[in-house]
Amino acid sequence: MAHIDAGKTTTTERILYYTGVTYKIGEVHDGTAVMDWMPQEQERGITITSAATTCFWKDNRINIIDTPGHVDFTIEVERSLRVLDAAVMVIDVVSGVEPQTETVWRQAERYAVPRIAFFNKMDRVGADFVAAMDSMVEKLGAKPVALQIPIGAEDKFRGPLDLVRMKAYFFDDEVLGATFVEGEIPEDYRQTALEFREKLIEAASEIDDALMEKYINGQEITEDEINRAIRQGVIDMTITPVVCGSAFK
Repeated sequence: MAHIDAGKTTTTERILYYTGVTYKIGEVHDGTAVMDWMPQEQERGITITSAATTCFWKDNRINIIDTPGHVDFTIEVERSLRVLDAAVMVIDVVSGVEPQTETVWRQAERYAVPRIAFFNKMDRVGADFVAAMDSMVEKLGAKPVALQIPIGAEDKFRGPLDLVRMKAYFFDDEVLGATFVEGEIPEDYRQTALEFREKLIEAASEIDDALMEKYINGQEITEDEINRAIRQGVIDMTITPVVCGSAFK
């Protein structure tokens, strides 16, 4: 779900490609996106009706519904929300929360659909991860919790930094991100990563009393404990985990 042109369909096309459902990445602007199946969608480069597909990742079946972002087709989002287990809120990290983002967020609230946020377009001019996080607080009343932070921004964006595992991922632009290299956190990002990870652990501790006790006593909290707490926070809709990237690249 998202405001128009935030990159929902492009993100879905990448998921289908990376999970092996399609052999070639469809492009919205070329009219070749699998999810934009109507001639009108292919001509205009926008999603008009919701489209469903299925993919598999690590022995898990994932059913995806790609919804329209234009205000005129909001009813399509409404219909989809009635059957969703969870939703990915795609946010243009340059613009932050936009009017239709607010609309579909309220719809998801109404149907009690848990959400995570994907900050898209980290490679675009004006990309601002922190400002986008702030816009979620100010405009949605959400509690965003970063699971990843970007390594660089705009034309210097190199990939995401995983705050749970404290690892950096550098994507290969030549193969459109189909492969990546896992590495250590660059030294100039280490302090920022530690600060964001501390916020992540605080958020996880607020969800789980046992973790709160460990946190107060200065004990180490494991990756599994963080993941379990974050999962519960999503289900309870007390937090919104945030990941980042560039679907187009």
